[in-house]
Amino acid sequence: MMRLIGLAWATAVCWLLGAVDIVESVAYFTEKPSYIESCRIYEPEFTKCLTRSTQKFMNEVINGIPELLESFGPMDPMRQDQLTFKQANSDVATISANLTELLIRGFGNMVIKESNLQDKIYLPQMRLDGKYKMVGHILRVPLRGAGKIYIEIDDLNILVNVKTRLYEKGGFTFYNVTDVRVQLDVGKVRTNLENLFNGRSKEVERSTNQFFNDNWRDFFEAMRPLISETVERTLMDLLKKTFDLIPANFFVEDIPNSLELYGRKTQMIT
Repeated sequence: MMRLIGLAWATAVCWLLGAVDIVESVAYFTEKPSYIESCRIYEPEFTKCLTRSTQKFMNEVINGIPELLESFGPMDPMRQDQLTFKQANSDVATISANLTELLIRGFGNMVIKESNLQDKIYLPQMRLDGKYKMVGHILRVPLRGAGKIYIEIDDLNILVNVKTRLYEKGGFTFYNVTDVRVQLDVGKVRTNLENLFNGRSKEVERSTNQFFNDNWRDFFEAMRPLISETVERTLMDLLKKTFDLIPANFFVEDIPNSLELYGRKTQMIT
């Protein structure tokens, strides 16, 4: 159901040769939907075709593809139940945090700038809302609190690297997504943490949040691992469920099968 990220990746991961995956079989599309534009690896403008195809497909995902809605849910907003985060020995932060009831907004306005071995995604704005428990310090400010949090990011550029493993079923080639890693570049960050210092002083809480917003670049660096992991987990879930549903052949007509790429077929649990 998608080549959001790295459709050509499988043709370049030579270090995967010789490995064998065990992939569980699930229901999948056997006819290519009209909203998927197929590309060919060796066509002169493969990257342009793939970028165009990915954007068109993502527009359809945002509008709602029933089979993907059933397994993943709506694209915007998206939800994550819990994220645990620890960072130590950093110049800007030493914190232990637990985030729950996360609501992620902004992917509904996703722009695919380029899709190939690495994928470039742009979000005009992304906002995380949730509940937090945190202890430690950020920018030398000691923190201990629990409450509501939001982090709002403007002009978010996401460079995405995806690792996949090809496998076959029913005469089609599929991607098994094994890992997603992102690099983030941001234009502006705003935040607010309620009940800082366990509510002992609303004035100190207000001034601390203002300090974080005035020094948003340093605040973002402190929170970068947490935000990156949130994006990675979101994309990993979306990609795995997408590529379980739609064969890779629908996006890249001439993609090699696992025997051609690895020298042996990938095993599958049916």
